[in-house]
Amino acid sequence: MKTKLTTFALILLFLISIALETEALSFNKLPIKHSSKQWSVEVAEPGHGKGLAKSEKGKFNTYSLEVHNIGKKVNSVEVFMYRNEPNSTTKFSLFGCPDGDDCTEGRFEHALSLAKQLNKGKPFRFKNFPLANKATELEVEVIWTQKGQKGRPLKETFTFAVE
Repeated sequence: MKTKLTTFALILLFLISIALETEALSFNKLPIKHSSKQWSVEVAEPGHGKGLAKSEKGKFNTYSLEVHNIGKKVNSVEVFMYRNEPNSTTKFSLFGCPDGDDCTEGRFEHALSLAKQLNKGKPFRFKNFPLANKATELEVEVIWTQKGQKGRPLKETFTFAVE
């Protein structure tokens, strides 16, 4: 009887310890898609090829991102991606500017160009991006201005998180 109770207690402790482990953001079933009236955002398998990042076990996984305009015509569009940091309220951008470059230079022209592309039905594609294993959340932020309503930016945030 004592052995059965000890075995049961050990199994129970093992199961509880597994449940309490911190879970990294790793998508087991891809693609994952979130949609609104205006946007469709999909995280999928990464593109492969020369110069593209490859997943490193224990450090990061790689994915791709695709954003479609499924709503009204837009005048300008910007897409940002962030990951969380455990034990912090700060979110870290997944892409930025190379050292010494001005991040604002050409930003407006790029937003207009992206809007034209999306209005033609061609998605915004980010073929390959690394996401740290310690992240438990990926946030995709789309900021745009509506065609015919210049000057008032709109924003939607799509969150992909560990469940």
